[in-house]
Amino acid sequence: MNLGPLPSVDAAAVPAEGFVLDVREDDEWAAGHVEGALHVPMSDFVARFGEVTEAVADGRTAYVMCRVGGRSAQVTQYLVRQGIEAVNIDGGMQAWERAGRPMVTDNGNPAFVL
Repeated sequence: MNLGPLPSVDAAAVPAEGFVLDVREDDEWAAGHVEGALHVPMSDFVARFGEVTEAVADGRTAYVMCRVGGRSAQVTQYLVRQGIEAVNIDGGMQAWERAGRPMVTDNGNPAFVL
């Protein structure tokens, strides 16, 4: 079954109120992340899939994020197969940072991309 090209979006084009799903690991998240993003590491994804479906239950699009776009592309493809509206953020957090989009940390330290 060919689903065609993977839906993707430039980091600069993600709406400010968009729902970001961050699939990076804990250390990457701790270094810096998008405020309000849902953090579900790819390694925990299947076990925590319910959290994702709950977050998009209102029909919101999931903007899927990792460091450079590889892991998020896999997760985006999985979500699309499940009938969930999902878009891969091209270039991941590195592109997000380059685009000057805001990042935060949970401990108040300056945010960076690990």
